[in-house]
Amino acid sequence: MLTIVLEKPGAFAAADRPEPVAAPGTALVRVHRIGVCGTDLHAFAGKQPFFTYPRVLGHELGVEVLDPGDDPHGLRAGDRCSVEPYLNCGTCVACRRGKPNCCTTLQVLGVHADGGMRPLIRVPARKLHSSSRLDYDQLALVETLGIGAHAVERAAPMKDDFILVIGAGPIGLSVIQFAKVSGATLAVMDVSDTRLDFCRKQLGVAHTLKPGAMAAEELRKIGGGDLPTCVIDATGNPASMVGCFDLPAHGGRIVFVGLFQGDVTFNDPNFHRRELTVMGSRNALPATFREVIRLVEEGKVDTRPWITHRFNLAETPTVFPKEIAGNPAVLKAMIEIT
Repeated sequence: MLTIVLEKPGAFAAADRPEPVAAPGTALVRVHRIGVCGTDLHAFAGKQPFFTYPRVLGHELGVEVLDPGDDPHGLRAGDRCSVEPYLNCGTCVACRRGKPNCCTTLQVLGVHADGGMRPLIRVPARKLHSSSRLDYDQLALVETLGIGAHAVERAAPMKDDFILVIGAGPIGLSVIQFAKVSGATLAVMDVSDTRLDFCRKQLGVAHTLKPGAMAAEELRKIGGGDLPTCVIDATGNPASMVGCFDLPAHGGRIVFVGLFQGDVTFNDPNFHRRELTVMGSRNALPATFREVIRLVEEGKVDTRPWITHRFNLAETPTVFPKEIAGNPAVLKAMIEIT
């Protein structure tokens, strides 16, 4: 079975590996689409935390059920599904308290365990979320939408909130989608004119701006004199994340959905004076996947404009380094298995 392996930073290779064998509680699925995300790009660049090589990447998956297994959770052969790639233990304190997304021994497909850059894979049946209405492109992007949706869930916005989303890459776009659904006032900040233009034209974002010395003043104009009540940083950039502490209104909150390998520091008097709430956001919850699928089915969230590049699985070792990695024109690349 053709399997694409990231052997080391900067080096993909095609390998011939055995097909997966049956295991209790798992379903056998055929992979049709694999979304390329920031995690994959960081792993390719050697900058992904919690990562070891060699690794089969791929956790944004649109799949078809071939065999639902011995514990099918309502699945049938032929079902189209999105994969929830977070393999949690079910018994630790986080799992017991309804937060399997941050299980103490979490294994994420394509990061800690081999993922979906192969035609066939076995996953726990309970991690498959089906839809009779969505196609494989849409199902592959449910996971990245879930990341943004969970970050917005963490922020718990209300209609009278003013949300600033920093970073308009794929994760930032998913945050933007669900910030819009909340009905709050929304502004998006990014260094890229192209991405800000995309937000305005494709997502209907009314307020966009670039970082800089005048950013706070621009935000006050958008907020009717007030700074944002919620800042969600999706950059994974340390300078941006440190700068977040100067942008929320008094009593505001910060959600970090992007991450990097290092420390975030802040001025304590500024932090206390504003009584800020700072939260991390990791992965998504099972209920988030189901809610994302519902919203996409209802047409309230549309990811089709995101996909800017496509290629076949077998082309990955050559196309990924030359056309995807480091290419600012790539918004979302989709790998097809035919």
